Amino acid sequence: MADCIRVPLLLLLMCILSFVHSIRGENNVIAKLAGNPENLPNPAGVLGPAAGNPGAIEKNQGAGASLSRRRSAGLKLAEEAVCREDLTRLCPKHSWNNNLAVLECLQDRKEETEIAAECNHLLWNYKLNLTTDPKFESVAVEVCKTTISEIKECAAEELGKGYLVSCLVDHRGNITDYQCNQYITKMTSIVFSDFRLICGFTDKCRDDINALHCGSISTGEKDIHSQGEVIACLEKGLVREAEEQPGAHAIKDDCKKAIMRVAELSSDDFHLDRYLYFACREDRERFCEHTLAGEGRVYKCLFNHKFEEAMSERCREALTTRQKLIAQDYKVSYSLAKACKSDLRKYRCSVDTNMPRAREARLSYLLLCLESAVHRGRVVSGECQGEMMDYRRMLMEDFSLSPEIVLHCRSEIEGHCSGLHRKGRTLHCLMRVGRGDEGAIEPNCQKALQTLIQEADPGADYRIDRALNEACESVIQTACKHIRNGDPMILSCLMEHLYTEKMVEDCEQRLLELQYFIARDWKLDPILYKKCQGDASRLCHTHGWNETSEMMPPGAIFSCLYRHAYRSVEQGRRLSRDCKVEVQRILHQRALDVKLDPELQRRCMTDLGKWCSEKTEAGQELECLQDHLEDLVSDCRDVVGNLTELESEVF
Repeated sequence: MADCIRVPLLLLLMCILSFVHSIRGENNVIAKLAGNPENLPNPAGVLGPAAGNPGAIEKNQGAGASLSRRRSAGLKLAEEAVCREDLTRLCPKHSWNNNLAVLECLQDRKEETEIAAECNHLLWNYKLNLTTDPKFESVAVEVCKTTISEIKECAAEELGKGYLVSCLVDHRGNITDYQCNQYITKMTSIVFSDFRLICGFTDKCRDDINALHCGSISTGEKDIHSQGEVIACLEKGLVREAEEQPGAHAIKDDCKKAIMRVAELSSDDFHLDRYLYFACREDRERFCEHTLAGEGRVYKCLFNHKFEEAMSERCREALTTRQKLIAQDYKVSYSLAKACKSDLRKYRCSVDTNMPRAREARLSYLLLCLESAVHRGRVVSGECQGEMMDYRRMLMEDFSLSPEIVLHCRSEIEGHCSGLHRKGRTLHCLMRVGRGDEGAIEPNCQKALQTLIQEADPGADYRIDRALNEACESVIQTACKHIRNGDPMILSCLMEHLYTEKMVEDCEQRLLELQYFIARDWKLDPILYKKCQGDASRLCHTHGWNETSEMMPPGAIFSCLYRHAYRSVEQGRRLSRDCKVEVQRILHQRALDVKLDPELQRRCMTDLGKWCSEKTEAGQELECLQDHLEDLVSDCRDVVGNLTELESEVF
């Protein structure tokens, strides 16, 4: 269990206190322990997580000593003088008899100043100094007996070392027994309230905490609320490193794993992400009041409202950081990992031994692997496809979730697209720059954009592209209302109405920006790919949907297809009828704008400037080239001649 979070068994007492009333009759062990607090060993004789940190212990010796002196008498937090005022003011009276309820109430206070420092210290020491008495481990064995037998890793843990409960926390997503699940869930909420209670986290991340100035790791110098900020600071450092931002600190591998593991273990319940919980409490009430906590539902609801005007900037920032962690490891999204678990296994999306584990875990890899299965006609569960849809839309809405875009398109964003961050506007601005409408674009930025379009795959469902969806809604409702909502033919319908009276200017621009990139990778047009994948494999030696070949790059496949489209029977190796129809459809659409034909644009750039610079209306550039066919350079003349010949078969 090198990577798992070691949860001290001493924390079991808090869970026992919460369970004693609900299962007293069913579990005599719990009742006996809860009823005999004098049997608890003296905490002074046992090392807690802060052992070896004399400064931390000395700093809290007042509250800690007071706690230790009264341990044998059976401590009740509600009766402690240092917390009485805060308890009376903040917590409902019915919770006072339950130490766990008191802890949950006080540690969920929003403002740091709401709880007195002495009370904070007492709460910390209460959690810190509970012991690893084997009696408490025996309670875990009793409550989770069935679960332990079902989870081999936990059954194999040696008792008495504090690792059994750690294992149960690590596998809590697989716990089906109600009592055990409630038991572990309650304990997890306490552990995640303070990074110092996540055993091993401090040791793995101490140097990085100091290097990034994320705050002190000494007990007492940071109160219970700011502990979440320490992990949030480390998460932001991890993001800066992934984006290769100037001056980014290289976080140690052990700490990286610990950060991602904490994010993964808090993925089902947003209460466990302490920084996000406090940053978004009001926004949760505003946007997601009726959303039940658990299984990542609150996260998803908040993600969906991230760009609402009423969303607080602090919450938006916290949500973006979490989304960036999901982009690095899809398991940080509980709902996505759960929904797609069987499909990932079925299509062997996580067994490439030649690929580093970090890359294999990336959201982009998951999307490409499963999208490939869908495009090949394989069955991917509806629940998984729904989750994929949400995250594909997320990538299109916020360019900053792609480290490659942030890294390689900095100058383009600063020069042309600053201040357009929301709802996919920056991405479409970059697409416009990529088309050449606003100057040149760096090759690495162009490549990053092309990769992102493949990952998000908006060609399969236009609704993934929010900017396009909003701009073209009126056109779709009038010109394309006969096509099912979300059908990939919607984009083709919009292209057919380009430059017609039904088209609106904003839709026209967004459509051309997206189609420019779809035109440069034939498989991003799902209808073309479906009808022509057999022909492409037979005639153009293509590989799988998300595989590329240096001998036949994606942009060259369509050129290969249309070269075979007009061959005679004698020449052989012709396209199938269905594929030829699709090639003709694409050519007809590309004739409206030469920038939609990569081959034509590349070979005829000089001739376009020489003969057709004044031809700016729809389709005029191609007509101009056809009129000057004999004057064109040979490369341009060949491609224009081929297009003309193929068009003559259509019309």
